[in-house]
Amino acid sequence: MNGDKGKWRGPGCIGCGSGCGGFLFVLVLGGILSIFPVAFGLGISAGVPFMESNITAAGAIGAKDHVADALPGYTRGRLGGNQNLINNSTTLTVGPAEGAALFIVGRQEGAPAIDLYIALR
Repeated sequence: MNGDKGKWRGPGCIGCGSGCGGFLFVLVLGGILSIFPVAFGLGISAGVPFMESNITAAGAIGAKDHVADALPGYTRGRLGGNQNLINNSTTLTVGPAEGAALFIVGRQEGAPAIDLYIALR
């Protein structure tokens, strides 16, 4: 041990994990963005060598009606879809705010070989 036997450091993140953080993030930032009906999207994609597939990670947060539009164009229709080798999609809705995240491995029509996507819509 390192001599800190008697010190109590509190529970830390035990029991909360990223679930609480995601909820608070959508509640605060998504709530602010939903006041002005916009959404912020961020994504990165890279092509898989010698294949017609891409690896994409993307997310968006903001007003419910605008979150899907803030994701990259080549991920449209894939939120919650099953048309790829791997599609890990998640959404969280808190009142008028929503957060969505995607991790996709597979063929994505229109996806460039390398892409950094940033949008405010």
